[in-house]
Amino acid sequence: MKKIIFSLLFIFITSSVFTHSAVAEGNIAAGKTKSALCAGCHGATGKNPSPNFPNLAGQHAQYIVKQLKAFKAGTRVNPTMAPMAATLSEQDMADVAAYFASQSRTGEKTTSASTETAPVANITKAPVFVADPGAGKALYELGDESRSLGACIGCHGKDGHSEVLIYPNLAKQHHEYIEKQLHNFKAGTRTSFVMNQFAKALSDDEIKNIGAYLADTKAVSKAKVHKVVAHSTMTKSALAGKEKAAACASCHGADGNSLVAMYPKLAGQSASYLIKQLKEFKDGTRKNAIMAGMSAALSEQDSIDLASYFAAQKATTGNGKSNVLGKKLYFGGDAKRGIPACVACHGVKGQGIPQAGFPAVAGQNAEYLLTQLKSFHRGERANDKNGVMRGVTRKLKDKQAAALAQYMSSL
Repeated sequence: MKKIIFSLLFIFITSSVFTHSAVAEGNIAAGKTKSALCAGCHGATGKNPSPNFPNLAGQHAQYIVKQLKAFKAGTRVNPTMAPMAATLSEQDMADVAAYFASQSRTGEKTTSASTETAPVANITKAPVFVADPGAGKALYELGDESRSLGACIGCHGKDGHSEVLIYPNLAKQHHEYIEKQLHNFKAGTRTSFVMNQFAKALSDDEIKNIGAYLADTKAVSKAKVHKVVAHSTMTKSALAGKEKAAACASCHGADGNSLVAMYPKLAGQSASYLIKQLKEFKDGTRKNAIMAGMSAALSEQDSIDLASYFAAQKATTGNGKSNVLGKKLYFGGDAKRGIPACVACHGVKGQGIPQAGFPAVAGQNAEYLLTQLKSFHRGERANDKNGVMRGVTRKLKDKQAAALAQYMSSL
C-alpha cells in the first residue's frame, strides 16, 4: 500500500456503503427525545467521558445511520447495540443521527485519557510502552511507504475532521475506542476489506500511537512529520527481468513507460499486481488476445522477474488533465448514485494499495484508464476482487468516467 489514506479508519469500499443516501431526513428535535436511551452509554449530547463507548457528538449523520443499520442487520456485531437498533425504524435512525450530528465536538477535552492512563503508568513500572502521539501523527498523515501502509488523512481529514460524509470523524474521539476498533479490524471481528488490510499491517504499538495522536491532536499540532522514502532497488530478479522485458518494449516501452496511449504504463506498478495480471492473462481470467499469446510461454519465475523489473522503474507524468468533476468523484464519490470514492482503494496520490491488490493509477495513460473503466462497465473485464470495479463502473455516466480517467492520469 503506497501512500494511501489508508488511510482509512472505519470504512467500507463497496457500493453498499452508500445505501444510506435513501434514508429519511432526520428531525433534530425528535432525535433529542429518542436519544434518551442512548444517553447511558454515549451521554445526553453524544459526549461521554467513558472510553468504552464512542463519542457521537458532531459525527456525520450518514455514518451514524449506516452503523445503526449494520447493527440491526447483524453485519456489525455488538451484543449491546444489536437489541438497541432492532426496534429502530429508518426514521428513528435518521432522527437520532440528526440530533447527535448537530451537537458540538469542540469544548472541554474529556479527562479519560489522563485518568485512564495515569494508573497504568504507576502500576506497570518497567519496561512499559509509552504511546508517541508524534509517531501516530506521522502514520496518520503519511502512512509508511516502506511497508505500503497508507495514510489515514485522505479519508478522515486533517486532525480527524472528515470532509467526506461516509467516513467518520475521529477528532475528539476516545483513544481507547479508536484503538479497540483498530484491533477489531486487525482481528477480523469488524469487517471492511480496506480497513482489515490496513490494520493487519499495524503493530500494537502503532495502534496506540495513532490513538494517542487522535486523543489530543492539538498537543502535536506544531510537530512536523517527515516521510521515509522507500527507494526501489534493482534486485537480482529485477535485473533478470530487464533482459526478459525486451519483448514488452514495443507496447509498454523499454522502462515500462508506454508512449502509446492505448497501452498501460507498467513502470512503478506494484509487482504483486503485475504478477496477478500476467497469471490471469495466461489462464484466461482476463481476456486480451495479444497478452494471452505473450503470457502463454511465461514461467512463474519469468512473471516474477518481469514484474520486479517494471516495479523498480519510475513512472513518467501522465497525459491527463486535472478537473473538478474527476477530483470530486475520486475523493468523494457520488452518494446519490451509489459510487464510492476511488481514494479508498487507490490512495490520495493514486499509488494504490499493493497489499490489498489495488493498482496504482497515477500517471497512467488517460486513454488506457478510460478503456478499462468501460471494460469493467460492460463486464468484459472481470478480474476485479469481489466485483468491486464492475459494481462501481456500472453506475458511472460516460461524462464521469471520462473525467475520472483524466484526473487519475494527472495525479
